[in-house]
Amino acid sequence: MQRYSLLLLMLLLISLNSQAAEAKRIVALAPHIVENLFTVGAGDLIVGTVDYADFPAQANQIPRIGGYNGIQLEKLLALKPDLVIAWQTGSKKIDLEKVEKLGIKVVYSEAKDINKVADELRLFGQLTGNVQQAEGAAGAFTAQFNAIKGRYADTPSLKVFYQLWPEPMMTVNKNTWIHQLLMVCGVENAFANNATDYPQISIENVIKASPQVIIVPDEKTKKQVKMVDWHKWPEIPAVKYDQFITVNADLLHRYSTRVLDGVTDMCDKILASKAFYQAQVK
Repeated sequence: MQRYSLLLLMLLLISLNSQAAEAKRIVALAPHIVENLFTVGAGDLIVGTVDYADFPAQANQIPRIGGYNGIQLEKLLALKPDLVIAWQTGSKKIDLEKVEKLGIKVVYSEAKDINKVADELRLFGQLTGNVQQAEGAAGAFTAQFNAIKGRYADTPSLKVFYQLWPEPMMTVNKNTWIHQLLMVCGVENAFANNATDYPQISIENVIKASPQVIIVPDEKTKKQVKMVDWHKWPEIPAVKYDQFITVNADLLHRYSTRVLDGVTDMCDKILASKAFYQAQVK
């Protein structure tokens, strides 16, 4: 009887500690963090976020405390968060260090590997007490992702140039999140072996690489973006055959479950280009 009572007491203490650890007021410092919190049913716990956190629609009502150029510490403190979830690449290190020094718990989103999106959903479920909903979302993500990989696994390869940014012109190498998505579509990344993750390149570099497809993400930005007039260089196969693909940057560039919609759209468009080139050979 005494052992049984001790076991009950231990279970009660574990339960109380778990409840105490659950976040009630969260500041989410990246758009994908907001999306993933809503996915696990914890969107109502977000009391502050950053620019461009616009999905789902309810996210637009969350107060903004900064963006890529930095966070406003006074606004963050006024929200009295018990948890800050940050993305190191998207926030200034000095800002995050200040938050930690003030005794506020900071958890970091990795946002590097598409295979670990499900792990992040489970983590957010644990942090907020929404374990069951998070597990369901994680399982659904993994199943859908495996189905997508199987769908495009045996299609012919093409050399692709992903135009991450037009001026200065930038692309991606094999260490990046976007490269992982390109590999799902079964293509060759023209700049996979570049020494820099997000290299600045020239038109001459693209001409030399001779890509068969140019992918242009439709990026939301407040900056004026200068478009590249690719038709000046018809020696590039993608230009010669007008094989340009436009993709949704919000879907592809964010570390959230919606990336599956983005990669499916991109792979389907690439598949159409593969069919076009196969027809040219015949």
